[in-house]
Amino acid sequence: MTMVRVATVRTAREATISDKIPAFADGIAHFITSATSQAWFGTNDKMTQQAKQSLSYRDAGVDINAGDELVERIKPMARKTFREGVLGGLGGFGALFEVPSHYRQPVLVSGTDGVGTKLKLAFELQRHDTVGIDLVAMSVNDILVQGAEPLFFLDYFACGRLDVDTAASVIKGIALGCEYAGCALIGGETAEMPGMYPEGEYDLAGFAVGVVEKSAMITGRDIVAGDVVLGLPSSGAHSNGFSLIRKIIALAKPDLDAAFEGRDGSSSRTLAEAIMAPTRIYVRPMLKLMAAQPVKGMAHITGGGLTENVPRVLPSDVKAVIEQSSWTRPRLFQWLQSEGNVTHAEMHRVFNCGMGMVVIVARDVAQQALKLLREHGQDALEIGRIEARREGEAQTIIV
Repeated sequence: MTMVRVATVRTAREATISDKIPAFADGIAHFITSATSQAWFGTNDKMTQQAKQSLSYRDAGVDINAGDELVERIKPMARKTFREGVLGGLGGFGALFEVPSHYRQPVLVSGTDGVGTKLKLAFELQRHDTVGIDLVAMSVNDILVQGAEPLFFLDYFACGRLDVDTAASVIKGIALGCEYAGCALIGGETAEMPGMYPEGEYDLAGFAVGVVEKSAMITGRDIVAGDVVLGLPSSGAHSNGFSLIRKIIALAKPDLDAAFEGRDGSSSRTLAEAIMAPTRIYVRPMLKLMAAQPVKGMAHITGGGLTENVPRVLPSDVKAVIEQSSWTRPRLFQWLQSEGNVTHAEMHRVFNCGMGMVVIVARDVAQQALKLLREHGQDALEIGRIEARREGEAQTIIV
């Protein structure tokens, strides 16, 4: 808040003269009046000459009209994501959502994340239409691993100068990600902050809230030796490891627009498209699986790769043994490792290396789980097993 203080100010000449007035004669009083009058008129003339310019918020770099235009453009995108439970529309001080009535003991699960330095490549390549999908994926996949059904999502878009077309493209991607995840884009914030970001750049943050029946929460506590580790393929690097990716690009100086082999061996994608492929959202097929049979544990493979994310769901007395030979590492990761001379250990600690989600189930339901996932459009394969762990052993071993 800016506080305005008002004070009465006398000119120096007034102060000098008025201090010398006891009870003067009429002539002296006339002199004082004349001198004071001249001092005041002189001050007013100077103030008139230096009249202050009337400033607006736009003069300071904030375009309210652009913000209003953006809101109007994104309203239909957000409405398209609305689902049962949304109360009211956009524009309120807070977003309202009613927890579905079929939950007996609902537990809310929340998650927040960003897109990281993948945004720097988005700026350089002028590709803004998919980073919104990344934003949604990073949070909804995180809350999914605890068994939660994503309910709603909020976004935060911050920039130095608001470009309506760019922002609308980003938020269109956010809305699309919400559709994939089955959650409502229920609100958000667009912050135009002059001087905070370089021209043409912005930052993103996302917030997802989901719900799970208390008795159905996935904690990993029931995982035992003999269980099976399933892998759900990634679409690429997703939104992790991009500081290293950008370093490799800077040193290798590849042609990002050159044809680059896709996952199926085709050359229909460029290297830039392979790198910027949006993060896969696993919500719908995994909700189908969890509704059909028990799932003991799940891990979203983000920063930290397989070796640091899988242990987060394991009891201390077991380890996951993952067989790298059970899947073909996508060409993108082969290229990154070769061009960056990255060790195998570092690859598995930084990147998903082709597996974006790990699911742990009992051996007797593993084949049925694979079949069900494939029926719902999600490729999956067996990539490892759970074994007893000796004290001091790593909790995830890549063999």
